Amino acid sequence: MSYQTLIIEKEENFAVVKLNRPPVNSLSVQVYKDLYDAFGELENDENVSAIVLTGAGDKAFAAGLDVKDVAGKNIPDCYAFMRTARMAMDRVSNIQKPTIAAVFGFALGGGCELALACDLRIAATDATIGCPEINLGIIPGAGATQRLPRIVGVAKAKELLFMGDTVNGEEAYRIGLVNKVVAKDEVIEEAKVWARKLASKPKVALSLLKNAVDNGMNIDLATAISFERNCFVVTYLSEDGREGFQAFAEKRKPSFKGR
Repeated sequence: MSYQTLIIEKEENFAVVKLNRPPVNSLSVQVYKDLYDAFGELENDENVSAIVLTGAGDKAFAAGLDVKDVAGKNIPDCYAFMRTARMAMDRVSNIQKPTIAAVFGFALGGGCELALACDLRIAATDATIGCPEINLGIIPGAGATQRLPRIVGVAKAKELLFMGDTVNGEEAYRIGLVNKVVAKDEVIEEAKVWARKLASKPKVALSLLKNAVDNGMNIDLATAISFERNCFVVTYLSEDGREGFQAFAEKRKPSFKGR
């Protein structure tokens, strides 16, 4: 399936999704609709085991909201727009396959929020990352006030959100906003290296591992540990779980089947 605002490339057993709205990949209603549909398609593609999300061109991952899409909207229309954005962000966040944001150039506002919705983030050293909405008299509306504190901690998140400041790739790595920082010309390839590694992992275990972490962040510790136990039992009884134990005993590399 083709999309108006996305380029999807499939390599080996992973996919690369590129935002494609030159010059800076601003986020529009159509982008959010395309992201929702594309990640739904990739969720059901048995040949795709990991996803890299990035921007086309060399200027920006995503420079934020396309202001023309929201200018002059009344309250019902504004809510309708934000529902579309929320659906896309939740689809990216909740997909049962590992996701990696390859961030370069500008990742501002909604662009930053889109990176936050991914499981892992690799940034270029010269990336400009942040949520400057406060400087426009508004606040983030697609997840930053909730996802950012869960990643960098409440105090640091409040600092970034209240001040409306941006950070470069190096500082983003220092505060734990991104997992790795590399030169700009290496960011996409490094994300692909991670995608290949993740795609080689047992699918059932990786999916449940993601569920255990994500769901556990939103419930009390005792309930979260019980949920983890149930996920463990499923993986232990899975075909790949049995294969992993047998391969370990036989001192060989396991051959996972994704079951």
